[in-house]
Amino acid sequence: MKRNYINLILSVATLLGLASCTDFLDVKPEDKMLEETVFANKQGVNLALNGLYVKMAGANLYGENLTLSTVEVLGQRYNLSSLNGTFYSASQYNWAESPVSGRMSNVWGDAYSTIMNINRFLQNLEANPGIIDAKTDSIYRGEAIAMRAMLHFDVLRLFGPRYSTADSTQISIPYYDKLENVARPLLPANEVMKNIVADLNHAEKLLVNDPVITLGVRSTTTSTDAMMNRNYRFNYFAVKALQARVNLYRGDKAIALAAAKAVIDNASKFPWTTLANSNEKVNPDRIFSTEMILGAYTTALYTEHNILFLESLEDNVILSPTDKLLKSVFEVDPTTGAGVGGNDYRFKLNWDVPSATSTKTYRTFNKYADITRKTFGFRNTIPLLKISEMYYIAAECEPDQNQALNYLMTVRTNRGLDPLTSVPNLQNEIFKEYQKEFFGEGQLFFYYKRTNAATIPSGVDGAPAIKMDASKYVVPLPQSESQFH
Repeated sequence: MKRNYINLILSVATLLGLASCTDFLDVKPEDKMLEETVFANKQGVNLALNGLYVKMAGANLYGENLTLSTVEVLGQRYNLSSLNGTFYSASQYNWAESPVSGRMSNVWGDAYSTIMNINRFLQNLEANPGIIDAKTDSIYRGEAIAMRAMLHFDVLRLFGPRYSTADSTQISIPYYDKLENVARPLLPANEVMKNIVADLNHAEKLLVNDPVITLGVRSTTTSTDAMMNRNYRFNYFAVKALQARVNLYRGDKAIALAAAKAVIDNASKFPWTTLANSNEKVNPDRIFSTEMILGAYTTALYTEHNILFLESLEDNVILSPTDKLLKSVFEVDPTTGAGVGGNDYRFKLNWDVPSATSTKTYRTFNKYADITRKTFGFRNTIPLLKISEMYYIAAECEPDQNQALNYLMTVRTNRGLDPLTSVPNLQNEIFKEYQKEFFGEGQLFFYYKRTNAATIPSGVDGAPAIKMDASKYVVPLPQSESQFH
């Protein structure tokens, strides 16, 4: 999905987009005419699939809510006061208040409308054989089914119960694996998870001939070939990486480890970013794009950055942690700047020291700030799956503690940190890495929920840790949807 025909893709995505799961169930005659036009040739099929990626990268999903802002607020990333009318209710888990309830309703609605569009895409591929060759058809279906699994998984992580032995059988969300004009019933969380795993296993088989397996990502800014820039699409290794994430959440560590190792064994395709190539002063690669297994491309990224993180924003508007909290996360002495995290690439690159004209007393988040050179391939990109997470999952799931430590140390040394010779509490070190690694990527809150953390350190300066329970971890179904179940 490349830049020189993104506007055409956006027009298709707009035609495909609808407001909510239940609204989408009504297929109108004009929509049928659109389908026939889109699926008349290979270009139309490409545009339809790319339109699904554009929908996923919208602000209500991975373009903001599930990465930069709302889910990060739930993880207490930022120092928010009651004056922040947009995000304060989310930071307090006050689900009934309109700012957070509206955002969660938008996540639900866009996730399910995209899922239904995915199912429509798959149905049309089935109904129009021969438009694309068999190999491409298999890859496209694999990508779409993997997208469907990922969207269901993140809706489950938000709206479903804590996935512990006691909670996994609780009623959660519906699963849509085909296009139909009736609302599906709410399923127990473990049944939803079985469907997610089944979709990922199916996608893996369909992607067995993905060129990424033999040729790698093949980054380019000049080609619109769908078999290039595979880390912007649901490639074979993205499926394996999501299998690792899903099965760890499910508690099946053996399968999670095997999936993570399948990616680690191909880590040369996702090489570590070095400080030399990420610290280029004018055009720094702050997202570590070479390590990205799957990313979302959104032309609205820098507008979102300026709305959320720009240094000139007022203190009651900007999303930023206190200086004390940030340095605590990176293990930097708040007074001297010394400590193990002082040389951490993530600390040095992604956090701006206040400028001479600023009144700020804290660093501001610049991971998604624009760069000067507009031709760089990593512009407009939000990472969704990275090689670092595979090492964290392997470290958590590996029964051999020496090998587990080696996995963790691999990430640390590739972030500019000294290796640890011994670790009295490996899980705590993994937790520290989740805090450092995934700022602006939406994974920390889900780490807390997966591990059923009893408390979360508050993002508010001086406030005590927040006691967590099901009422805070589980987002209620949107009111517009609960009436149907």
